[in-house]
Amino acid sequence: MTSPAPARPAAEGSGTRVWVLVTALLAACFAFQLNASMLSPALKNVEESLGATSAEVGLTQTAFFTSAALFSLFLPRLGDLVGRRRVLTAMMVLMAVGCVVAALAQSVPVLFAGRVLQGVSGPTVPLCLIMLRGEVHEPKKYGTLLGVITAVNGGIAGVDSIAGGALADRYGFHSVFWVMAAVAALAAVLVRALTPESVAGGEREWMDWPGVALLVVSVGAALIALNEAGKLGDARWGLVAGLFVLAAVAFALFWRTEERSAHPLVATRHLRRRSTWALLLTTVLTMTGVFAVMNGMIPAFAQDARAGFGMSAEQSAWWTLTPYALAGLAMGPLAGRLAATHGYGRILRLGLIGSAVMVALMVLTLGADSRALLLVASLLIGVTYAGVANIMLNGLGIVLSPRENPGFLPGLNAGAFNLGAGLSFALLYAVQTAAQPSDPASTGGYAAGMVAGVVLLGAALVTSFLIPKPVEAEATA
Repeated sequence: MTSPAPARPAAEGSGTRVWVLVTALLAACFAFQLNASMLSPALKNVEESLGATSAEVGLTQTAFFTSAALFSLFLPRLGDLVGRRRVLTAMMVLMAVGCVVAALAQSVPVLFAGRVLQGVSGPTVPLCLIMLRGEVHEPKKYGTLLGVITAVNGGIAGVDSIAGGALADRYGFHSVFWVMAAVAALAAVLVRALTPESVAGGEREWMDWPGVALLVVSVGAALIALNEAGKLGDARWGLVAGLFVLAAVAFALFWRTEERSAHPLVATRHLRRRSTWALLLTTVLTMTGVFAVMNGMIPAFAQDARAGFGMSAEQSAWWTLTPYALAGLAMGPLAGRLAATHGYGRILRLGLIGSAVMVALMVLTLGADSRALLLVASLLIGVTYAGVANIMLNGLGIVLSPRENPGFLPGLNAGAFNLGAGLSFALLYAVQTAAQPSDPASTGGYAAGMVAGVVLLGAALVTSFLIPKPVEAEATA
């Protein structure tokens, strides 16, 4: 395939056209976010309806996030070659099919298959940001719209989780998947009808499927190993070690294949650049430091009847996850605008410092017996992480990607987000378990896990100084 790629107009689209594009892209991001978060409060209903154990249902969730991580590694690059609108539309269609399969599920294996199909939508946000960058070239405008789109990835103002719980209580978990399917189908129609087609500039190339296979095996083995390690005392450590060896061998073969390929998925010279490895390392460290704190430890503490506040699952969502998501949604557009004006790196570091300080504040919250302080801390972490650091890390994956291969770094960065999330639950929960006193009313375990998170966020701050400045994406005046 050496025919030249269809040319894209150099001029920026009109305001009307851009907002039509943003509407379609937001629909795609909403659809993906529903798949990621809407089922969480309905998991108990899934167990009861299918007669399954918590571990079996948890495995279907792991299947979705693992599938999302693996498809993220190569679908953005496929979009560069065959058309981003085509790939994003296909992702939405397959996600809708997966939702229908899950909605019809009467057993865990069928639900598992549906969740794997839904995971095809994994790179929705990075692919949307690449498509947006093809239409919006003015740094401040792009930064603002980047924040609007990426902020959805932190949760749809908490409404997604609340709606999922309400649907499951009234109509069963199947209704949650039917709603997901309807939104995904609508998103597919909007993306197909309202977005322009675009591909990477230069000559069209063949997709490097051998490289894709090796990278998927490497990252997939690492993710499964991390999930198994997260079981701690119940983990099969021989399996964990074997999977990590497989991951290392597959990555070594991937590197060798990329050096010899005429059309590599990722040129090794790009992997050696600081804009690649420094960003990926910062993303992994950031996610490891904060993800399990906000999505695991804080809600668990709020529900802990002895050490915490003894809230119900719905109450804990209102006091922690909903304010966190709302704050991130409100802050995202402003953070994107500030990044274009004052620098992505500078705003990222402010977000990382704020996140570390807020997690440290959470440690103080543990012994304060104050719901108000819990609410304030959740809001502030929503501002600093979901509304700033998360936005900057996603944005840097777009603006630092090389012109000739714009899909490679966003794809790898999406994989780094998922790798960090898995590592966060494995590492921080291991620290919490190791430090938990025998007294069940003690907060020592929670505090130790959060302190470990602060240390990791500090490490992320250090590595963030190695990320190059994306000059072209920042306003010069």
